[in-house]
Amino acid sequence: MVTTTADKLAELREKLDKAREPGSPRAIERRQAAGRPSARARIESLLDPGSFQEIGALAKSPGNADNPFGDGVVTGHGTIEGRPVAVFSHDQTVFGGSIGEAFGRKVVATMEHAAKVGCPMIGINDSGGARVQDAVTSLAWYAEMGPRHAQLVGVVPQISIMLGNCAGGAVYSPINTDVVVATAESHMFVTGPEVIRSVTGEDITLEELGGAYQQLKNGNVHHVAKDEAEAFAWVREYLSYMPSNAFEQPPVINPGLEPEVTDSDLGLDAIIPDSDNSGYDMHDIIVRIFDDGAFHEMAGQTANNVITGFARIDGSPVGVVANQPMFLSGALDAEAADKATRFVRLCNVYSIPLVFLVDTPGFLPGAEQERIGVIRRGGRFLFSFVEATVPKVTVVIRKAYGGGYAVMGCKQLGADLNFAWPTARIAVMGAEGAVTLLRKREIEAAGEKGEELKAQLIKMYNEFIATPYVAAERGYIDGVIEPSSTRLELRKAFRLLRDKRVIEPQRKHKLMPV
Repeated sequence: MVTTTADKLAELREKLDKAREPGSPRAIERRQAAGRPSARARIESLLDPGSFQEIGALAKSPGNADNPFGDGVVTGHGTIEGRPVAVFSHDQTVFGGSIGEAFGRKVVATMEHAAKVGCPMIGINDSGGARVQDAVTSLAWYAEMGPRHAQLVGVVPQISIMLGNCAGGAVYSPINTDVVVATAESHMFVTGPEVIRSVTGEDITLEELGGAYQQLKNGNVHHVAKDEAEAFAWVREYLSYMPSNAFEQPPVINPGLEPEVTDSDLGLDAIIPDSDNSGYDMHDIIVRIFDDGAFHEMAGQTANNVITGFARIDGSPVGVVANQPMFLSGALDAEAADKATRFVRLCNVYSIPLVFLVDTPGFLPGAEQERIGVIRRGGRFLFSFVEATVPKVTVVIRKAYGGGYAVMGCKQLGADLNFAWPTARIAVMGAEGAVTLLRKREIEAAGEKGEELKAQLIKMYNEFIATPYVAAERGYIDGVIEPSSTRLELRKAFRLLRDKRVIEPQRKHKLMPV
């Protein structure tokens, strides 16, 4: 019988000791054999050392006094780079990390804490999903998370880190967060291969069904890390560009660096090939025009014809959307449009300004693109740019043709400032296509000299029609700038736009093409 204070302290210590590793010896042995850290060890790897404060360590699933502590999840809060975050981590050694009543109460309370204090919410997911033996109770607590996600979305950053095999409800909750990061060995699926085989007869492997790279291709994952350490490092860096909530400013780091044109800037004056058909890597421009050459790429392993990610201008974060001439010549397709749409909306909701770097021949033509909805998906991209109220600056590097000119931040869609390099080509289409369309009969009538005439017409088109000066004369471009001045021009632009405010008309919500 516990009667003295010393006895009570001993009892508490015993319970807390059990709560640190509540799983069965067999389950713990399996986890260790697989080389997987514990739920608490994962949290400690993610957060600042010594900052984690656990909540609900002694919670249990009701109905059986022998049920393990924690109920399959570790919850609490701590800091990353000194800034508060709320966090939970599934414990696979307890009921397979599946959701029960105490589990649900703990996670919901953690989400409510994030909403109350205005800090990022991070979920470390490694779960079998719903707890079959808990029947509707498990489903009810998964459903309870839905309104909490809705309460948090667009208010505080929500991040899901996918480790192990995550099934059912353990994927429906993460997909409603801002960013999903997965390790290369993780899997996400609604129903596993065995159930699919028994219900539909379809024979599919776990990797084909829900491997991390497959889900990246499906658009459900935004970054695949080689291991847990890389995933946690990626999340920490991502949060360095994010405000703690939508009502605060993101961190400002090292403003005022290199206030004059540098040798790196001067290298931009020779970076664009003289031939319009020659490629170059847009990353080489990105690292020169933003602070410290730092760039945190988002969804960089998919839809490589468009680049999205975070950089800094004069110490403050900006979102970057850029065409990549090294892939599909920078042409936009349905997948790239989806990637850019999501990123633009992410930046806008946290008041992060946008920079568009343009070099695109337009949208990729083809029956397959039409079949998979390039009109609708391209329309969403256009809508997202119009809808964004943050400061928006566009720099036309080279080609800006057709619909690509429009959706990649043109002035008519609401860009605040538009610049062009002297290498820019702005037109409905490229010179060869335009000349073929407009002067086809004249070229055919020239007979043997047709190709020579065509070459002359193409040269004339490029010199007098598809130039940035035509756009500048009509006010569609605010300035034609030397490439080497881009970094400092961007600084001036965002200082000018710092106090931009847009008053939206009252409505229930906008209806975008879905």
